[in-house]
Amino acid sequence: MKNGIRVVIGLVLAMLLAGCKGFWDPPPSTSTTTTTPTTLSSGVFYVLNQTSGQIVAYDISSGTLNKIGAYAIAGPTAMAIAPNGNFLYVSTLASGIFVYDIGSGGALTPGNSGGSVSGELASAIQVDPSGLWLIDAYTIGAVGSYGLQVDAIPITASGTLDNSRTEQIPNNLPSFTNASANGMVISPDGKNVFVAAGEAGTVAIPFSSGSASPLAASSTHTFGPLHALGADLSVAVDPSSTPRLFYIGETNVNSTGALRVFDYSTLAEASYSPIASGGLAPSAILPIASGQYVYVANGQSTNSKGNVAWFPVTASGTTYTVTVGSTIASGVQPTSLAEDSKGNFVLAVSTGGNPDLEAYTISSGALTSAITSTTGTDPVGAVAVAALP
Repeated sequence: MKNGIRVVIGLVLAMLLAGCKGFWDPPPSTSTTTTTPTTLSSGVFYVLNQTSGQIVAYDISSGTLNKIGAYAIAGPTAMAIAPNGNFLYVSTLASGIFVYDIGSGGALTPGNSGGSVSGELASAIQVDPSGLWLIDAYTIGAVGSYGLQVDAIPITASGTLDNSRTEQIPNNLPSFTNASANGMVISPDGKNVFVAAGEAGTVAIPFSSGSASPLAASSTHTFGPLHALGADLSVAVDPSSTPRLFYIGETNVNSTGALRVFDYSTLAEASYSPIASGGLAPSAILPIASGQYVYVANGQSTNSKGNVAWFPVTASGTTYTVTVGSTIASGVQPTSLAEDSKGNFVLAVSTGGNPDLEAYTISSGALTSAITSTTGTDPVGAVAVAALP
């Protein structure tokens, strides 16, 4: 049933993309299909290719993309790296969630004796800042009444399931109609889990790693879509230890995509929000480590190239404002963004390919395409990218 749910969700998104025309003016375009040579280097990062059934490990050395290794895994959907950088978790369509030990230079070795850490078929996974819990999210229920499930799986210092503690599977999350687990993030202070849940909006669940049941499911807060046909596709939180803002990427806001901006401490939406995201489907949001810029990956029509839009974040005392920047072309249907550990590149993957991996250099927020590549053994199907801390 869960696989069928994902197919339905994908069809709905495809119809939205095919049927929407822009209403707001998008950010000014600086799109280019020409890559610019660079001598910069990156840390290690990983790409999931669902079509090829692979995790591919890379780094960039003096402007050259290096493949560290490729690891077969059937039907990968999402991944998360432990805060200490020692473990990579990968969720799959058919067999649950697996853990890999991250070795010297980024090479992967199957952990947990090759067995799954959990049998849940999660659409989104994250490890909390304490490293004590693996949080997953997935869709449950039948067509027309999909619900959302978010669980906390206890893990050990070696990355495996901690059998001395009990997995929390809350049964008191709010009831939703047509929910979908599109994306998830845990705030850097470890106090909140945010899940972008499609037509159900975005759900904020208070979190406490020191509790035996860390998800305070009875105290959730839901941010509904701005319009009846809207759907939340992505969510992100300011990366600082004391978060300032969090973000929701929503489709079908005045017939286009929107970046919604909220004050983290009050959960109140900014007066200038929403902002046109630059495309129809804002499927990934990346606030970079410096806190100065936010990037949004936007899908366009089904077979057209998407883009990555950038937005400066300015401060006046304790008030923060996000303003419109520019866009640059990406592959078809970009789905995931990451910043490498050295802060030199914004990395983007696109499930429709052409290309399916792109590395952009950053200059005063603006992006320049420096490296493009095909991941795995197929020019399409990249669904996620994650960088070592």
